[in-house]
Amino acid sequence: MLAQVLQTLPQVLIDGLSLGAVYAVIAIGYTMVYGILELINFAHGEIFMTGAFIGTAILLTFTGFGLLSFMPAILVLVIVLLVTSILTGLLGMGIERIAYRPLRNAPKLITLITAIGVSFLLQDIVRFITELKQGNYIVTAPEIFSGQMKVKVSSILPGIHDASFKITFLIVIAVAFFMMFGLNLFVNRTKYGMAIRAVAQDRETAALMSINVNKVISITFFVGSALGGATGVLFTMQYGTIDPYIGFILGIKAFTAAVLGGIGNIRGAMAGGMIIGMLEMFAAANLSGLTGGIFGAEYKDVFAFIILIVVLIFKPEGLFGKAIVEKV
Repeated sequence: MLAQVLQTLPQVLIDGLSLGAVYAVIAIGYTMVYGILELINFAHGEIFMTGAFIGTAILLTFTGFGLLSFMPAILVLVIVLLVTSILTGLLGMGIERIAYRPLRNAPKLITLITAIGVSFLLQDIVRFITELKQGNYIVTAPEIFSGQMKVKVSSILPGIHDASFKITFLIVIAVAFFMMFGLNLFVNRTKYGMAIRAVAQDRETAALMSINVNKVISITFFVGSALGGATGVLFTMQYGTIDPYIGFILGIKAFTAAVLGGIGNIRGAMAGGMIIGMLEMFAAANLSGLTGGIFGAEYKDVFAFIILIVVLIFKPEGLFGKAIVEKV
């Protein structure tokens, strides 16, 4: 059994790294909003999905005008990421302004239900528009990077299988880590980042220190949603086919990653995403062998939810979070 696990390890690491990077960036959006408003924004998965569709629409438009054939692929990627990030960032700001700000002082259950309502609304709007334009809500995006690479691990370690990956894997990893690194600098080294941390620490005191709380919250939604939308583009590049419901299950797993890392902790969300991605790919490759064929790879999704339950029971503050003692 151990030999079989080791044989698949290189491919598990590559696939897990790619999926984990996607989860990590989406989890950052959850954790930023929770850190500042203590709101679980369940619509964030749908913002990711909307970003995937906006990116695909831009690529299809480029294809229709014949631009993909002579424009450098890297330039196309930069344009798609920038436009998608701006549009989804503005979408996130609009959702906060219309749906969440009027309920800021309402019981948390009401804002939670509102977030779920916004989530379903975005799903149906995207489905309606896609069916109107394409006749089908399942869409395959054009490829801007083609080709595969092979890692010949067997030539160094006999008995271990070779691993292969698409070129887009390298793009996804590079862009995801660039976004996480940039966000880390933004939050820890800039004036607005300091304001975000101040509002997250104590909203009322921050307001007394002349910080415009509404502006800071809008910036937080813009940044989190822009990252989520850009991640939708990366997901489309890596996996090709999208539909209006991809945000739900991916959003739940990213939320699990945020909880695992310690919701409210940006670095914890990054680490949680990578761990969830690795474990999911490990389960997909080895679950059948480990259970004697009782459970196949299709049960890999259960892993994320088992982790969520275990973390909530034994370490609800997450791996990198701090336990908070409430005074009575």
